[in-house]
Amino acid sequence: MGIFDFLSGQFIDVIQWTDDTRDTMVWRFEREGHEIKYGAKLTVREGQAAVFVHEGQLADVFTPGLYMLETNNMPVLTSLQHWDHGFKSPFKSEIYYVNTTRFNDLKWGTKNPIIARDPEFGPVRLRAFGTYAIRVTDAAKFLTEIVGTDGEFTMDEISFQIRNIIVQEVSRVLASSGIPVLDMAANTGDLGKLVAGEVSKTIAGYGLTMPEMYIENISLPPAVEQALDKRTSMGLAGDLGKFTQYSAAEAMTAAANNPAGGGMAAGLGAGMGMAMAGQMASQGPWGTAPAQPQPAAAPPPPPVEHVWHIAESGQTKGPFSRAALGRMAAAGDLSRETYVWTAGQDGWLRAEDVTELAQLFTVLPPPPPGS
Repeated sequence: MGIFDFLSGQFIDVIQWTDDTRDTMVWRFEREGHEIKYGAKLTVREGQAAVFVHEGQLADVFTPGLYMLETNNMPVLTSLQHWDHGFKSPFKSEIYYVNTTRFNDLKWGTKNPIIARDPEFGPVRLRAFGTYAIRVTDAAKFLTEIVGTDGEFTMDEISFQIRNIIVQEVSRVLASSGIPVLDMAANTGDLGKLVAGEVSKTIAGYGLTMPEMYIENISLPPAVEQALDKRTSMGLAGDLGKFTQYSAAEAMTAAANNPAGGGMAAGLGAGMGMAMAGQMASQGPWGTAPAQPQPAAAPPPPPVEHVWHIAESGQTKGPFSRAALGRMAAAGDLSRETYVWTAGQDGWLRAEDVTELAQLFTVLPPPPPGS
């Protein structure tokens, strides 16, 4: 091997990275056994950032462009290397390329139902899923907080953590939004922006942001969805009487067009026809309901009959109806001086002082003369 081949292998003149994957977020420029030549060309393409790490310390960060690795382009590394007088020997540093483009079509979804209070249905269980996008905004912070010394960091290594943050914010936003379940489909765009803003506040500490977040669907439990479908079907049916007639006519047509049915189909059609004729006969012309005679007004309820209790010799008897007291008065078992009481009466009164009972004694003959 010639001296030029040795020098070309010992010193790196061009540093660059082209990514043919769709999930690589950070890639370390491999320099095993090589030194970076002072004055080498560093190419940082659009959608990339290059981070220099020298002896374990984060040094310079390069945005898109073409750079000559010299002291004026590497102020932090220059101070670390003490290149105060234009030191121009090769140096060894780790270079990490960070992908700053958007990572799109990332999936998220609620593993467990979200309990929310709906103004129409009451407590409900909701599930939701959708997609989101992630982008690195601070390459140095992302490398320090998340990547560390990983030579090739992919989106899969952080997607689980981000999904947990999204589900947490989605649960909080949906439960506190106060939007009825039937109106959430019309507000998924606003809800997605609200969730993306809250998630971005958390992941900003990782050097990330969430430019987009979409809620594709918010669903109810299957039993509740079936109940809603039945409710919708009832609304579409409208007048159930007309719907029944229409269904019977459709069944008759299907039976008549079914040659395999034979006499059974004909009998079924005739039976349905007679049933429809009877139903239509019970209605007025053109399917309208006939005028029905108004039922006579029901008589008012009979008045509540009073009953009385009798006090005799310190004991009470009864209750007795007015008719029973009349018979007792005729038999001499009830006198004018007998004390009686009924509900609503203020204390015990003599029978002759009660208007309803005083009449019982007017039909009796007066006491005989000389008694």
